[in-house]
Amino acid sequence: MLKLHSSTEDLTASTSLLHANPFLLVYRMVKPTKRRYSFTFKEKEYNMRTKIMKTLGVAFLLVSAAGAVQYEATNNAVGTPGGTRFDNEIGLDYSKQVLATASSFIWTTFDQQSEADRKDVSLITLVVETMDGVAYTSADTIHLSANYVAGYSGDVRTEIVGVLYHEDTHVWQWDGRGTANGGLIEGIADYVRLKAGYAPSHWVQPGGGDRWDQGYDVTARFLDYCNDLKSGFVAQLNAKMRDGYSDDFFVDLLGKTVDQLWSDYKAKYGG
Repeated sequence: MLKLHSSTEDLTASTSLLHANPFLLVYRMVKPTKRRYSFTFKEKEYNMRTKIMKTLGVAFLLVSAAGAVQYEATNNAVGTPGGTRFDNEIGLDYSKQVLATASSFIWTTFDQQSEADRKDVSLITLVVETMDGVAYTSADTIHLSANYVAGYSGDVRTEIVGVLYHEDTHVWQWDGRGTANGGLIEGIADYVRLKAGYAPSHWVQPGGGDRWDQGYDVTARFLDYCNDLKSGFVAQLNAKMRDGYSDDFFVDLLGKTVDQLWSDYKAKYGG
């Protein structure tokens, strides 16, 4: 995060100076003894005005980033096997970078390039802690299990990136104001993970599963099928879930009931 070290008074005075005469930045006109004018380079003045320009540049960046999402991460499991492995193989800084990249990917997947289309989120926090399970998200805070990190056999870095994509989706997705099917919510989160290229090898293959709303990888594969039927389907479905939810959304968008779509999906893969 950028920090502005100059005082507000200095910045205000510098801004006024630039508005008054921007040519004072590098050159200063002086009248020598002879009857002609020349430009004389002033080293001290140049250094001062260079600092002013740097200060104003930082101020501009701060203003430009005013509406940007911030990311924080903390490891509350330091000293435990999972906390130590997290620090050694993943790290807090890298995790924040992943969350920023994931958010951008999610906005694209949901066709939410305008801030007005997204949830009003200004800060996303990751907390690594000792707990059971894998991870969960509450509002704009993601909780990651250090126990899971410790016990994962394989490329834990890639696995946790996939988990963060899933959990970050929960931060941004609409849930029908709490009325949406839980399996669908988890399926959309895994759909984003799938499209980002972080689906683990143990996931079901296309056509697998018993119900369309079984959740997670099963529903993610089904949603991928639906999105192939109509490009942008998942983005449109998520948008419709901003104010409520109904299974009729599938009819509205694809012209068939979700049960019929599931039957077609299973038939395609010999299920």
